Amino acid sequence: MSEHTHDHDHNDADIPHVSLKEYATGFVLAVILTVIPFWLVMGGVFESSATTVMVILGFALVQIVVHMVFFLHMNFHSEGGWNMLALMFTLILVFITLAGSLWVMHNLNVNMMPGMMEGASLHSPLHAQAC
Repeated sequence: MSEHTHDHDHNDADIPHVSLKEYATGFVLAVILTVIPFWLVMGGVFESSATTVMVILGFALVQIVVHMVFFLHMNFHSEGGWNMLALMFTLILVFITLAGSLWVMHNLNVNMMPGMMEGASLHSPLHAQAC
């Protein structure tokens, strides 16, 4: 039988070294960023629901960053920066898709709905009976 030797060339520069303290910090931040929006809604802190939604979205964005940094260990140094480049590319594609979809839906609403509503009311059977 042949002897199996394992020559492991470990490159520890790309491996994130994290401690229990960093995980605990991320966990505490995640809990705080969850409890505050919950309190904002349950306590009725803001009169406007639009303000509440915007504040909650802000907390959600901060929580995404906390999860990416403390739990996914994403930064510009790990894996030569490729994971952050892939994330930025993904975010750009999501933004283009959402912005384009909202733009198309808005234009359809503005340009198509008023004409369809007037045409539908003029040609409806109820309108013909009333004339």
